[in-house]
Amino acid sequence: MNAKVRDVMTTPVVAVRPATSFKELAALLREYRVSGFPVLGDDQKVIGVVSEADLLAKEALSADHAGTITAIMRHKDLEKADGVTAGDLMTRNVVTVRPDDTVEHAARLMYTLQVKRLPVVDADGSLVGIVSRADLLTVFDRTDEEIRAEIVNDVILHEFLIDPALFRVTVADGVVTVVGAPETAELGHNLMTRIRKVRGVVAVHDELSYPPAERSVAGLYF
Repeated sequence: MNAKVRDVMTTPVVAVRPATSFKELAALLREYRVSGFPVLGDDQKVIGVVSEADLLAKEALSADHAGTITAIMRHKDLEKADGVTAGDLMTRNVVTVRPDDTVEHAARLMYTLQVKRLPVVDADGSLVGIVSRADLLTVFDRTDEEIRAEIVNDVILHEFLIDPALFRVTVADGVVTVVGAPETAELGHNLMTRIRKVRGVVAVHDELSYPPAERSVAGLYF
């Protein structure tokens, strides 16, 4: 879809410094009801991300009197369990996105990396926002009427310069169904591809009646 990260990201961003203490982090998580914060260096660049999961490592270890959890924790998690500041606890290999990146790109990164949030940085690497899983899902908040209006008026009429009366477009719960007879198969396929990128579209049911493909015999087309 065409939505950009800048359309859904949260600003301004609550960020912390490497020296922010464990207790301060816990208090900030409760106050802002978020699951993590970017960590900024002196130049305002993102140098890490600290999450509630990072803080939980300490809680788990302190309560693990029998050593059962400690035995299965990874080495880096054990180090975090001993941490007392954001700099100790944070994840340093931070993946970021730009405001002009697509929501689809951000969603793919989150899914692949199994992270809940991505810092958004400008061309200089400075923090300008943050995008969460919940933010990405806001692209589906549009009503069926809004989606249909964009498809009919913006896509079919103004982008493809086609009379919308040639197609029947219905939208139910974000699922678009298109019925009609495009002039060429290529036109029909291009139209369906474009409709799938409309913000808020969950799926597209292609019920177009495509013209038969051209056949050739000895260089003659019919």
